[in-house]
Amino acid sequence: MTRRAAIASPLVLVAGRVAHAQPTFPTRPVRFIVPYTTGGVSDITARLLSEPLKEMWGQPVPVENRAGADGVIGTEVIARSAPDGHTLGLVSVGHPVNAAYYRLPYDTMRDFSFVTQTTTTPLVLCAGKSFAPNTLAELVEHAKRSRGSVTFAGTGGVVRLAPVLFGQRTGMPLEYVPYRGSSQAHPDLMSGRVDIMFDTVPAALPHIQSGNLKALATTGARRAPQLPDVPTIGEAFLPGFEASTWGMVIAPANLPPATLATLNEGCVAALRQPEVVERHRALGADVKTSTPEESRAFVGAEMEKWLDTARKAGIQPQGVQ
Repeated sequence: MTRRAAIASPLVLVAGRVAHAQPTFPTRPVRFIVPYTTGGVSDITARLLSEPLKEMWGQPVPVENRAGADGVIGTEVIARSAPDGHTLGLVSVGHPVNAAYYRLPYDTMRDFSFVTQTTTTPLVLCAGKSFAPNTLAELVEHAKRSRGSVTFAGTGGVVRLAPVLFGQRTGMPLEYVPYRGSSQAHPDLMSGRVDIMFDTVPAALPHIQSGNLKALATTGARRAPQLPDVPTIGEAFLPGFEASTWGMVIAPANLPPATLATLNEGCVAALRQPEVVERHRALGADVKTSTPEESRAFVGAEMEKWLDTARKAGIQPQGVQ
């Protein structure tokens, strides 16, 4: 062995030991923050992912609900956490939509890493069974013939902005009637006190199946499996129209690329497990995954769409309550 090789060999061995000793991610429990109350699709998704991620990573993945201010409180916790991959969040379409309603304590895009999309769930444009129009064309014609505008029930977020976008695209006058939630809006919708509502399919489906509400159209890119005979707005009236709810795994900004890749691989693998797919399908949600790059581009496009819709409607951001 040459003198140079003799000197180099111990260095190579030491370097190998140091590299081998480097801890792999994750090195401790990964908390999964849901900025909403328990029982919703975001909460259920996080809990469905928690166990398979624990098995893959060898660390607990406890779910924490940090609800408040339409998700702003918990989302700020995610933004302010260390960018080491040990804090995840699961947000909805409310993440970009909140920028239209609130002066936020974080930047919707810059302060986050986007790991993967989790689900997509269409809305359904529904009305009481006594409401005269049965199709989108009849609805628009009815609005044009009416002296006043058509009223729509809204509960905030995309459930409020989707009909606003529809009205802007069709030129149809719509009047917003606020409700705290779907359960409060549905009785007025059934009785005809309010004309229409863009609601989530899971919330409206029991009333549609019972005949108390009728579905005029859905808002997804394709027909909802639960309502196969109901056309989408895009196919029936407005090509390209889409206004769905969705889920997204996020993390603090500036994650190391290798950590972000590990998070994406683990979450995508967990989402694609058959039992996870079937559980979401039963909730009326379709599992949909994406790369971090695709995820960021998607959220950016959604934010642009909903901010533009809000500005045209004269909606101004307010302070977080």
